[in-house]
Amino acid sequence: MSFRQPGRGSELCRQSGRDTPVSDVRIEDLLRQLAPRVLGVVMRRFGGLDGAEDATQEALLAAARHWPVSGIPDSPLAWLVQAASRRLTDQIRGDEARRRREVAVAVTEPLPAEAPERDDTLILMFMCCHPVLTPPSAIALTLRAVGGLTTAEIAHAFGVPEATMAQRISRAKQRVKASRVPFQVPAEAERAGRLSSVLHVLYLIYNEGYVSSSGARLFRQELSGEAIRLTRMLHELLPGDGQVTGLLALMILTEARRPARTGPGGELVPLAEQDRTLWDASLIGEGVALAVEAMAAGPAGEYQLQAAIAALHDEAGRAEETDWPQILALYGILERVSGGSPMVSLNRAVAAAMVHGPVVGLALLEPLGASLGGHYRLHAVRGHLFEMLGDHCTAFAAYNAAASGTRSVPERNYLTAKAAQARQRMGSLPEPSPLGRRKALIST
Repeated sequence: MSFRQPGRGSELCRQSGRDTPVSDVRIEDLLRQLAPRVLGVVMRRFGGLDGAEDATQEALLAAARHWPVSGIPDSPLAWLVQAASRRLTDQIRGDEARRRREVAVAVTEPLPAEAPERDDTLILMFMCCHPVLTPPSAIALTLRAVGGLTTAEIAHAFGVPEATMAQRISRAKQRVKASRVPFQVPAEAERAGRLSSVLHVLYLIYNEGYVSSSGARLFRQELSGEAIRLTRMLHELLPGDGQVTGLLALMILTEARRPARTGPGGELVPLAEQDRTLWDASLIGEGVALAVEAMAAGPAGEYQLQAAIAALHDEAGRAEETDWPQILALYGILERVSGGSPMVSLNRAVAAAMVHGPVVGLALLEPLGASLGGHYRLHAVRGHLFEMLGDHCTAFAAYNAAASGTRSVPERNYLTAKAAQARQRMGSLPEPSPLGRRKALIST
């Protein structure tokens, strides 16, 4: 949720009896942290996600209006819970006059010193990522209920009309309600599967933020930043879980490279060509430590292995120093753990090409045509490997196919430029290599 009120951040505000500057950013951060806890308490007391979420939003907005003037209360969580509870009580009673009186009282009357000790954030995450929901619905509901983003902010992040996103969130709430999911931590027998759904949703949110699937922006930092914040929150709740730690490590290690991912004009810069002095060393240090912790937590899962691969990339001072044999070995394990994920196999083919040469990599791509079909990333990797092989004719065709298959403008521009480079190097259009001719026949 956007809580900022321009021009208020420099005011002196009362806090614990002292005149203290309370910035809008500090208040916004605090409200984001408390939002899922408030919603959890209200849901536990009153039941029903819809009404509880609306009441929580009203309480957060009231805090954003009053705290820059009156100061952050001694117990901000209790303040918010009481304000939300009053709002929902008023809604249930349907007494508008009473609502107006109590909203005014909520700002001034003393509040209980004791805040609710129970933190229901984890339960809320499980509920928002319930298997009855499709991934797009779970993502939207998680960002709204746990992340505290407004519907307008979520719609903007995904580049869809606000009305469309509002319908998506509303349908998600109705499906959760219809499923009669109890507001409690899942039983031991289903907890691992449900946690996997939570991690998958957070992973999808981060991926969409780091590499936008469509539009003019290469990344949407508001989404990737929110994914990291929510995963940090989950890690605090489940510090000993290797998969949770691994996912957080993966996000942080990937995020460390963001400053070098684009050129002066916002153009995409591939990993091998990035200025590694721009990478965030502090994030790399944190991510590597988390990756080591994750691997030590137990049997390696998908996120732990991906974090280990990301750490090897980040620890290489130059592209030429990348430990490709170790990365290839990790991709082999990840391919087995993931059940033969086509995207993992695609990345393994790249690693194999870096270790054993492009012919080996291209051979590993052959069986992926059935599962990935015309996916632009398959074409892009083919273009790269044929370029390594010196077959610029086939590389040109593959890069062109990749460019026409992506909805991301920066990716399309990059792939179009690669196709143009290959076309320039073709000269008098020599015959494609035997591998290129064979692939062309298979594709027709």
